[in-house]
Formats: sequence, structure tokens, C-alpha cells
Amino acid sequence: MRPDILNPLFAEVTALKGVGPTLAKPLERLGIARVVDLLFHLPSGWVDRWPREELMQADVGRTIAITLTPTDHRGGSSPRAPTRVIAADAHGNAVTLVFFGRSSGFARKQLPLGEPRRVSGKLDQYGQDLQIVHPEIGGEEGDFQEREAIYPLSEGITSRRLAALVAQALARAPELPEWIEPSLKERHQWPAWREALHRLHADPADSVARDRLAYDEVFANQLALSLVRADTRKRRGRALKGDGRLRDLLTLPYTLTGAQARSVAEIEGDLAQEAPMLRLLQGDVGSGKTLVAAMALLIAIEAGAQAALLAPTEILARQHYETLRRTLARLPVEIAVLTGRDKGRAREATLMGLADGSIHLLVGTHAIFQEAVGYRDLGLVVVDEQHRFGVAERMLLQAKGRTPPHVLAMTATPIPRTLTLAIHGEMDQSRLDEMPPGREPIETRVVSEERVDEVVDALGRHLSEGKQAYWVCPLVEESETSDLQAAEARAAALEARFAGRVGVVHGRMRPQEKDAVMARFSAGELGVLVATTVIEVGVDVPNATLIVIEHADRFGLAQLHQLRGRVGRGGGHSVCLLLRGRALSETSRARLALMRETNDGFRIAEEDLRLRGAGELLGTRQSGEAAFRLASAEQLATLLPVASDDTRLLIDRDGGLEGARGQAARNALYLFERDAGVALLRSG
Repeated sequence: MRPDILNPLFAEVTALKGVGPTLAKPLERLGIARVVDLLFHLPSGWVDRWPREELMQADVGRTIAITLTPTDHRGGSSPRAPTRVIAADAHGNAVTLVFFGRSSGFARKQLPLGEPRRVSGKLDQYGQDLQIVHPEIGGEEGDFQEREAIYPLSEGITSRRLAALVAQALARAPELPEWIEPSLKERHQWPAWREALHRLHADPADSVARDRLAYDEVFANQLALSLVRADTRKRRGRALKGDGRLRDLLTLPYTLTGAQARSVAEIEGDLAQEAPMLRLLQGDVGSGKTLVAAMALLIAIEAGAQAALLAPTEILARQHYETLRRTLARLPVEIAVLTGRDKGRAREATLMGLADGSIHLLVGTHAIFQEAVGYRDLGLVVVDEQHRFGVAERMLLQAKGRTPPHVLAMTATPIPRTLTLAIHGEMDQSRLDEMPPGREPIETRVVSEERVDEVVDALGRHLSEGKQAYWVCPLVEESETSDLQAAEARAAALEARFAGRVGVVHGRMRPQEKDAVMARFSAGELGVLVATTVIEVGVDVPNATLIVIEHADRFGLAQLHQLRGRVGRGGGHSVCLLLRGRALSETSRARLALMRETNDGFRIAEEDLRLRGAGELLGTRQSGEAAFRLASAEQLATLLPVASDDTRLLIDRDGGLEGARGQAARNALYLFERDAGVALLRSG
């Protein structure tokens, strides 16, 4: 249960004065649904207004606040022409106030002739004359703050309106007992939580207040992960000790890399313990995660338990099933597949085989957790693409085994070391940071989009050799519709050239439709797959050896790397063409240069964090992962180790959640919505 003291903050934003359905819409677009969302909608910058009594040439380029008296109204000669108001300061110096796209009636009403008004805006020079474009006109109080916070906005709300709502939210913010260790707070000269909020909204340049709030978020995150980890360690599972008989029968195309052998040894060590394993296996595309997972599954089966592999989509589940069937073909291991599509007798036979233990290994989607699916003795679950797998799924899993099963999560998204602790701090880590022998790096070229016709010609030659290709369309973050139009236009242009050989997948298709197109591409019926969304992580089409990414400068580094990983999966030479726009920012230039230079996903992830920040983690918002609203990438890097140490002190020295500081920390868990950690412990 959320502590009562926090209830005012979790009220709907419509509880605030002046927020009706009309204003609720732009707020919702900003992710503001509750009072607490307003508090954490921090200013992105500020404007300094210089109070002046006289217009001066020296102030050109500055934002000033000054009292002016309108002397003339000049309406535009046409509805589109600007409205101009000539005004003078107390010394008779003239300035032109310019309003575009507004009726002259608005200016006349706001600035009546002969009546002084306080006005603020950026003073510019136009020829010999001074002017202010779209000045703000003082309200009843007639003056402006010297420093005003500027907030991220959406259409339908102004920064000043948002600031007024923030003021109401701040009035509701309670004084909370302190959860930070006193000497740590003293060392950084951090204010109390409520004071930090007031200070930062009043002065966005207050870095001490900003760091305090970022620390609170990081601390709540680390505490939740520590509690989950401690809980996992307390649970009694069962030790799974394999005898090697199945692994000895396995014939591998190559010997394991050092990183694979190390990871298998770490997993084997975990499985041999009674505390259930919770380990994350990170590895770049092609680093051999599936083989490590196969070894883990065999250890569990050797120990007499059943194992399951969970994939995020049906197409990936069937792909894993085929891969494992080939890899374990000569072994006495019964493998089955179960997805939402499986019905009737086949499904019944699978369920019976799981219940009586004759099926050793089940591969499937979330269907493998459904209530009707019962296991005789589930000992290990391998989860592909960890970010699709949250606490709720993990709790479903706990109920499936006689004792809580061991969990190995895998991800092909290399995560910067800084963030690994923040996102997966409750897990042990294994990293596959070397490639199997014979894996050829993907050749990456950057091409100007003006040469798109040459690229289409090259695509034609590629298809004529019997090969396949991906074509990824630009990402327009604000609008799925433009994404869709861009993809459909590109698919139509390619279809006109390569009739009957072009398929398209986009975010608005139903999963079944998307799977059907992907299946046709996998089967070689289509030569080119045009996509708007990131093509499913892990989809394996060995014959696709070319990928074209339009407007590559709009994608994050790690996202580009993920996309590039769709090719080069069948050995041999593969090419990634990055089409860039004409005007490139320095960041985009650096990003594309790095892509050309390296295929190392871990290095790319570190750079991506440096260039983009952690808010948009790895270029895509991934559900179920820790989203940091207040902490920037730089703050995470410096504050994470501090928060981890402080968390350890709280648990080891200060009595955990039961002591006085722990009770305060419980507020932080609920405030930053990291209370899943508390729920999991059943102690909140």
C-alpha cells in the first residue's frame, strides 16, 4: 500500500484548479497524468529578463522587460501581413512590436493607445529601427520574473501556464522524512527533497538541487533492485548439477570462444546452488548466445529437470525451436514448441508431454506461462530479449516449478557498463565480448541520400544474384503516420521496379500480418523487406546480406547497430548502407563515422550513452526497463556507485526497510514507482 503522505501527489492532474478535459489533452501528450508527473516535469532551460527603464542599443539580442506606451497601431495590408504597434519608453525612444498571424484586434485590445504596459521580449534591430517580435504583455501584476523556467511543451499549452500548474503541484508536495544517509547529504550540501523541488522549478540553473533529485531517483532504483536480489537469494530453489552425458554427445562446428566457455562455467556454478539463478547474458549479434543457452538447457535436463525457452514473438520462438532441433538433433532430448497459434490435438499432446515429463524442453512465447500449461518439473527458464520480461512475468514463472526455477535472461542489446547496474542490478552478469572464428565484420558505408537512385540500381544487382535485402525507412518520432507514409511510398517505388518481390512491415500492422510478411521473407518468396519499425531483434534470414537505412542520421547509434545486425547472419560478405541527409549535426557526423569504424556493440553502446543520454535508453524506449526521468547519463555515471553504497548501508547497517531510515526510503520507492521491489518482498 502506498503511504498516505504521498496520496496528494498521486491524484489525477484534473484535481488541480483550471485543469479540465481541454487542458488535460496536451498534458497527457507530455506524459503528465498525475500531480507527481508535474513535479517531475523539470524545466529544460530558462530565460533571463533584464529589467530596463530605457531602450538601449547595447541590449540588442537580450530579452528585456520594460514599460512602454503604445502610440500607433498599424494593421497589415492583408490578412497574412503582420500587425505592428509603435510604442515608446519613458524617454521617448521608439520600438516596433510585431505580431504575426494574429488579428490587429488582438494587439489593439492588449495594447491600447496611450496606456503604459509592461512588455517583455527579445530586443532586435531591423534596419535602423528597434523591434520586438511577439512580445509578452504583462498581466494584472504588470511585471515579469527576472528568471523564468522554460518547460518542454506540447501544442495547446504555454510554458507560463505549465509553470502555474507546477506551482499548484508544489503546494501539495509534503515534507518527507529524509532517506539519504546524513553524512552523504552533508558532503554534497544537498537540500531536503521538497526544498530541492522548489529550488529547481524556481531556478533551473541550480545544479545542486538537480543533483539531489536525480540522486533520489537513482537511489530508489538501486534500493528496489537490491531488495529483489536479496529476495531471490533467500528463496530456496533446487540445485541442478549436470553430469555432462548430453553435452558430451554434442558435436559443435567450432570450439567455444573464451567468453562462451567462461559464461557456461558461470551458469553451471549458479545452477549448482539452491538459490535460484538470476543471470543476464549479454552478447552482441553473432557472439553465440544461443549456443551458451543450449549448454545451460542441457545441464538442467541432465539433472533430471525440464527447461523452457521464452521468446518475445512467435516468429522468434519458431526460429529458436528450429535452431535447437538442429543443434540437439542426435541427443535423446524431446523438444516441443508452443505459441498462441497452436490449437487442437497438437496443443493437447504438448500439454500432456509437459505434464508427464516426456517433453524435456519447451520453446515458446508467453503462452508457455498460461494457467493451462503445467510442467512435471520445471527447473530452468531461458528468456530471450530480457527487456520484454518484467517482474509480473517473473512472478508467473515462480508458480510454474515445484520450487522457483533458475532464470537465464539474454539480450542482444549491448548495454553500457554504467547502465547495466541501473537496469539489471538484481542480476548477475555474463558478457560475450568476443566473436566466434570466421565471423566476417559487416562492411558499413555512408552514402548521401542524393545518390538513392544509384543505391536502388545496386539493390537490383544484389537481387539478380539471388540475394535478399532489408530497406529501413526514416524514423519520425513525433508521428507514426509519417513513418507509415514514408515506408509505403518507398515500398511502392521499389515495387514499381521489382514487381512482386517487395514486402512491407510497419508498427500499425497486426502481429499476425507482420508475422506473415516476415515468414514470406524468411522463406525467400520476397527479395526486399521495407520496414519502419526496428526489424525484430534476432530474426534470422541468412540470405539477407544487404541493409539500406534511410535517414540514418535520425537513428541512435545502438539502434543503427541493432539494424545492421540483421545482415551477416549466414557467413560471407554483408553490406550496410547508411543514407544520410544533407545537413548533418556534429553528433550525427560522429555517430555515422563510428558506425563505419567499428562492429563492436559494447563500444557503440558506451558512445551512444555519451552522445544521446540515458533517457531514451539505447535509442528505443524499452518497456519494463528502468526509465530515468530526472537523472541524465552524466548524473547516472557519477551517482550510481554512490547510491549502490548507500543502499548497502541501509540494508546492512540501518535495519533495511524496518528501521527509521528504511521507513523513509519506503516513501522513495513509492514516490519513484519502484515499489515492485516492495511488492515482490510482500513487505510493503
